[in-house]
Amino acid sequence: MSFAWAREYEPKTGLTKWLDEKLPLPRLVYNAVGAGYPVPRNLNYMWNFGVLAGFFLVLQIITGVILAMHYAANAEVAFATTEHIMRDVNWGWVMRYAHANGASFFFVVIYLHIFRGLFYSSYKAPREMIWLLGVVIFLLMMATAFMGYVLPWGQMSFWGAKVITGLFGAIPLVGEPLQIWLLGGYAPDNAALNRFFSLHFLLPFVIAGVVILHIWALHIPGSSNPTGVEVKSESDTVPFHPYYTAKDGFGLGLILIIFSIFVFYMPNALGHPDNYIEANPLSTPALIVPEWYFYPFYAILRAFTMDFILPAKLWGVIAMFSSILLWFFLPWLDRSPVRSGHYRPMFRKFFWFGLIPCMALLFYLGGRPAEEPYVMLSQLATAYYFLHFLVILPIISMVERPEPLHYSITEAVLGSDKKAVLGENAEPAV
Repeated sequence: MSFAWAREYEPKTGLTKWLDEKLPLPRLVYNAVGAGYPVPRNLNYMWNFGVLAGFFLVLQIITGVILAMHYAANAEVAFATTEHIMRDVNWGWVMRYAHANGASFFFVVIYLHIFRGLFYSSYKAPREMIWLLGVVIFLLMMATAFMGYVLPWGQMSFWGAKVITGLFGAIPLVGEPLQIWLLGGYAPDNAALNRFFSLHFLLPFVIAGVVILHIWALHIPGSSNPTGVEVKSESDTVPFHPYYTAKDGFGLGLILIIFSIFVFYMPNALGHPDNYIEANPLSTPALIVPEWYFYPFYAILRAFTMDFILPAKLWGVIAMFSSILLWFFLPWLDRSPVRSGHYRPMFRKFFWFGLIPCMALLFYLGGRPAEEPYVMLSQLATAYYFLHFLVILPIISMVERPEPLHYSITEAVLGSDKKAVLGENAEPAV
C-alpha cells in the first residue's frame, strides 16, 4: 500500500546520491523501517515481538556459525567437542549458552507473536499471506530446533532423535523406508548426526529468506493495529522511525536484561539435565521429553492411546502435524468481518478462558510422564484444541454480534472530537 503522506528518501551527499542511483539500499531500508514507512499510531507493546524475533534469529545465526567452527558432527566425538567448546574455547561457554537459551527466547517471542495474531485476527484479509508465511517460518523453526537439539549428542539428544524419527515409521507402507532414509541407517548414528548438522546449519538462512518475504508481504497492506480498523488518513499514522524504533528499542533492552540473567546466572534452567550425559543407546532415560517449546505438540501426540481403524501411533502423528497445519486455514475458518478481539465479546471469552488455558495445560502435560491422569487430561485438552479452531471459531464468527467499531484509529486514540479525528484546524461550522 502506498501512502501519499510518507516522506520520500532524499540523499544529501554526492556519495549517497550515486549509491541511490546504482544500488538503492539506503532507500530500501528507509522505506522499510525508517521515516518513510507510516505505521498506525496506536500499536501497543504486543507489536514488539516481530522485531524481537528478528533479533533472536540474527543472534542464533551468529552464535551458531561460531559454534560450528569448533563442533565435529561425529558420534564418537560430538559430545566431547561440545564439552571442548564449554571448557577450552575462549568465550565458548557464552556462545553455547547464548545459543541454547536464544532458541528458547526465540520461541517465547514467536509464541507471543502468534497469540497476538490470533487475538487480533491478523490472519484476515488483506494480510492472509503474512500469516501463511509466518506459519511456514514456525514450521521451519521447529525443524531447525529439533535438529539442533540432537547435535550435543547427550542422552536426550539421542533418544529424542530416535523417538521423533520413529514417528515416521507409523506411516503405512512408506514409513519404515522413510525413517531409514532420514537417519541414514536403522538408528541415530554418524549419518544422522551429519545430516542433522548440515540441515541445522542451512535452515536458519532459509528462515531468514522467508522472513524477508514475510516483511515484504507486510509492507503491501501495512501493519494491523489493536482496533482492526484500517488506516484512513495521515493522522492515523506516525513514521516508524523514531516512534517505533524507540519503542522496539525499549522492548529489546528489557528482554536482553532477562536473557542475560538466564545466560549468566541460570543457563541450564530451560534445558534437560540428562543431556549432560553422553548418549548411550543401551540406557533408556526414565522420561524422554523434547525441549519445552515442543511440549504442546508432544502432548497431542501422546493423547492417542487406542487403535481405531488406524494405529494409535499414526493418529498421534496425524494430530500433531494437523495441530499446526490447521493454522493455514484460519483466514477462511474465521469469517467475522471484525478483526480485533477487543470488539468481539464472545470470541474474547473463548480465547481467554478456552484457548489460552488449553494451551497452558498442553505445555504442562507435554513434560509429564505418559500416565494417568496426564494422558486423560491430554486427551481432553487435545479435543478442545481442535474443537476451538474447527467448530467454535467458525460458529462464533457467524452468530456473534460485535461491539461498535471506531470510525478511525485516531478516533480510537483521541476520542470523537472532529478536529482531532479529521485533522482540521478550523472551528466547526455553527
